[in-house]
Amino acid sequence: MKGGITGSTSGGRLVQRHLTDSPYLKIFTSRKMMTIVLMGFGSGLPLPLVLGTLQAWLTTSGIDIRTIGVFSLVRFPYLLKFVWSPLMDRFVPPWLGRRRGWILPVQFLLIISISAMALASPAKMPLALAVIAIVVAFVSASQDIVVDAYRTDIVDDNERKPGAAVSIFGYRIAMLVSGPLAFIAADRMGWQNTYFCMAIFMIVGISGTLLGREPDAQVSPPKTLEQAVYKPLKDFFTRKHALVLILFIILYKLGDAYATALSTAFLLRGLHFTLTEVGTLYKAIGIIATIVGALFGGALMVRLGLYRSLMFFGILQMVSNLSFMVLAWTGKNYSVMITAVLFENVAGGMGSAAFVAFVMALCNRSYSATQYALLSSFAAWGVFAISPSAGFVVQAVGWPIFFLITTLAALPGLVILRLLREDIRAIREV
Repeated sequence: MKGGITGSTSGGRLVQRHLTDSPYLKIFTSRKMMTIVLMGFGSGLPLPLVLGTLQAWLTTSGIDIRTIGVFSLVRFPYLLKFVWSPLMDRFVPPWLGRRRGWILPVQFLLIISISAMALASPAKMPLALAVIAIVVAFVSASQDIVVDAYRTDIVDDNERKPGAAVSIFGYRIAMLVSGPLAFIAADRMGWQNTYFCMAIFMIVGISGTLLGREPDAQVSPPKTLEQAVYKPLKDFFTRKHALVLILFIILYKLGDAYATALSTAFLLRGLHFTLTEVGTLYKAIGIIATIVGALFGGALMVRLGLYRSLMFFGILQMVSNLSFMVLAWTGKNYSVMITAVLFENVAGGMGSAAFVAFVMALCNRSYSATQYALLSSFAAWGVFAISPSAGFVVQAVGWPIFFLITTLAALPGLVILRLLREDIRAIREV
C-alpha cells in the first residue's frame, strides 16, 4: 500500500515537474505575456463602449432599430487606421520608446474621451453622442495600431501563437468589463455613471504599458515619412497572391461578425430578455467562452499548424451561427440561449486566435504598425460594409433567415482559404 502511495506521489511530482519545465508554459507565464495581456485589456475596453454596449444604451433609450443599425458607422475610424499608422511607424516619441511612447498618451486620451461620452444622452443629444463615439473610436484605433505593432515586434517566432492567444484573453476580459459588467452596472446606477467607471478601468491598460519593455531596438524605423508609407505597401503587395490574401482577410470573419451585428438588439427586442439577463447570460458567458476558445485554439494551433487551424476553426465559426437561428425559432429559452452562446463564442475565439497569429506572421517588423493596421482594417472594412444592412435585412426576412444568411456569408472566406493552402503552409511555423 505504501509503495502504491509512494509511486502515485512520485508520478504526481513527475507530472508537476514536466508542467513546470514546459517551455510552452514558461512562455505563457512570462513577463512579456503579462504585458501583452494588460495591453490587450486596454485595447479591448473601448470597443464595446462604441458598439455593443452603446447599442444597448440606444435600445433601452427607445431609439429605433434602423437608427441603431446606422450607429454602427461610428466604427469608421477602425477602418481607416492604416491612414495615420505610418506616422506611428516613422516618429519615435522622446519617452518610453518607439511603441510604448505612443501607447501611453493615447491611453490617457481614452480616459478623457470615454468620460465625455458619459455626458451625452441618446434621447436628447444623439448627434453629439455619435460624434464623441467617433472620437473614442479614433483614439481607440490609434491605440490598437501601436499595441498590435508592439505585440508583433516583441514576440519571437515560437511565441507568436501563444502571444495571439493571451492577447485575445486580455482583450476579451476587457470586453467582459465594458460589456456584461457595464450592462449590470447600468441597471443599477444608470448609463452615464457606468461610462465614467469604464473610463477609470483604462488604468489596467496603462499598467501594461509601464510594465512592458520596448521591442528590439535593432529594428530601425523608416527614415522618412515617404518610406513609412511606401515601403510597407511595397513589401506586402509584391508578395505572391497578395490581393487574394487581402480578400481572405476581409472574408474570413465576415459571417461571424455579421451574426453579432445586432445580437444585443435581437436578445433585448426580438426575444425580450432583460438587460441583466443579456449582460450575464449572453455577454458574460459569451466572453468567457471566447477566452476559453482563444486559449484552447492557441494550444491546438501548435499541433494543427496555421492552415488546418484556420480551416477547422473557420468551419466551426460558420456552423455556430446556425445555433442562433435555432434560438430565433424557439423564442425566449434560457438553455437554448446558453448553448448557442457557448458554441458561437468558443468557435469565434478559436477562429480569432488563428486569424491574429496569421496576420502577425504576415507583418514585417520594420513597419509592423502600418502593415498590421492595414491588414486589420481590411477585415474591418468587410464588417463595416455589411453591418448597416443588418437592421433592414431583419425587417425584411425576420431573425431566423437573417442568421441563415450570416452562415452563408462565411462560405466565401473558406473557399479562398482553400485556394491559399500552399501559401499559408509556406509561412514559417513553430
